[in-house]
Amino acid sequence: MSTPDTPAKPDKIRCDACPVLCYIAEGRTGACDRYANHGGELVRLDLLTVIEETADKGAKMVPFLDAGGEWDGDLVHASRPFVTAVGAGTTYPDYKPAPFIISQPTDDADMVTVVTEGIFSYCGVKVKIDTDRHIGEERAVVRVDGEPIGHVMTSEYGSRMLSLGGVDHLTGGSKKEGRVTCAALLALCNREPVEMTIDDGASLVVQAGKPPIIDGVTEARMRVGCGSATIGMFARQWLGLVDEVVVVDDHITGVLSEHQSGKLLGIPPTGIKMKGRRSTPGRYFQVANPGTSWGGTDIEDPLAILGPFDPKVAWPGLTLFMVSTTGEHAAYYVLDDALVPQPAPLTPALQAVAERIAENCEPATCSVLFMGGAGGSLRAGVTENPVGLTRSVKAALTKVTCGGADTYVWPGGGITVMVDVLDMPTNSFGYVPTPALVAPIEFTMARDDYAALGGHVGEIQPLDDVLASERRRGLRVTRRAAPGEAPQDVAAPSTGDEPAAAHTPSHPGKAA
Repeated sequence: MSTPDTPAKPDKIRCDACPVLCYIAEGRTGACDRYANHGGELVRLDLLTVIEETADKGAKMVPFLDAGGEWDGDLVHASRPFVTAVGAGTTYPDYKPAPFIISQPTDDADMVTVVTEGIFSYCGVKVKIDTDRHIGEERAVVRVDGEPIGHVMTSEYGSRMLSLGGVDHLTGGSKKEGRVTCAALLALCNREPVEMTIDDGASLVVQAGKPPIIDGVTEARMRVGCGSATIGMFARQWLGLVDEVVVVDDHITGVLSEHQSGKLLGIPPTGIKMKGRRSTPGRYFQVANPGTSWGGTDIEDPLAILGPFDPKVAWPGLTLFMVSTTGEHAAYYVLDDALVPQPAPLTPALQAVAERIAENCEPATCSVLFMGGAGGSLRAGVTENPVGLTRSVKAALTKVTCGGADTYVWPGGGITVMVDVLDMPTNSFGYVPTPALVAPIEFTMARDDYAALGGHVGEIQPLDDVLASERRRGLRVTRRAAPGEAPQDVAAPSTGDEPAAAHTPSHPGKAA
């Protein structure tokens, strides 16, 4: 109860930005750390992010023709900003228009961009780990803090694949499983490292754009190709240096003398006998079990995959070179009078080819792709007729971006998008404790097409008006980087009027 000497305590305000509906006291944030009570007003804490297009490294472009003053040499529209959904706020509940519906003339067209932060329960990440190491069997469960958050997918050429998150882990298991899954997804999407284990497999540290750490060892490179492909690439470089070459690989081990490349180069048979299952000439499957040693197998001694040489074909003094698909393992042998391979010093010429294999291996890295379904109610923030947006996207009349980054829109029903998190501004993702991720999404189309799909035309604001109104609380300006690099923050002006500085959201489950 208040008295003249004890002023009334300010009322809490209710946040309607997600289904949790937090009551927030003055100067405090909601459970997501994204919204706060500032003087009795619900405010979004993170700065609205604007993308600036620019040439690589800010280099000036040289005109290639005289445009008579009509063209200024700008091929990338460097002066045209793009308002992303990062820091824009959400439309939950989604019956109301998106936070920003922006009009921006471009050449002879008037383009409209609808900007909103979507709450994604149906979301996850696909992780591509470039490594030759075996990390776990396909379908093996991936765990963080002991909780299942996903599984190992089908391996791709030189890469191991993980599927993490999804609605079944976020909401279909225990509360702890949902919280841990959401925290792991948030960290991965914001380019932070996440420690995880695979059932009956390896322990991993995964971080977007960084090499994976597998069982405590930081990987350096992915394989140049399978054993057969390696034979094909380097067969000519071995010609005249050695009688036989075996390229050890978990999937397809190659044998030079039997391989078509060796046949075409006139390399004679050597009488070599391989363990495993012969596929086609010079190509063998299942020579060893998967592992973290030679060529992604479990062998430490490469001779373990060989049987006795055929005495009718082999000869004493025959030279044998065995190498892995990354070039990091290599050994040289000479057959003795009993046709048994004996270790010998690796010749400089063969060492050079091993180094050439390593040189052709790309660096080991982790790629994190956010994947979410935008076919739900957030479409109501774009149009009163949600199916109109879906049809417009499928007809390529509407472009979908996430934080200004290009997305891949999956075929079939709905709007299922996938985006490389490294193409997005830093800290683009948040969360709500339902649990679900909050991700930026933008829909851009011609104004006429927006009107045709039943869009909220009355809510359209000119770009200049949006930028002017938002400057009073600050904008984060992010500049496009060179291909393969993350966008770079170049300005985050502040007037001192903000309730809090832009920040990285805390992990789900942390006290607000």
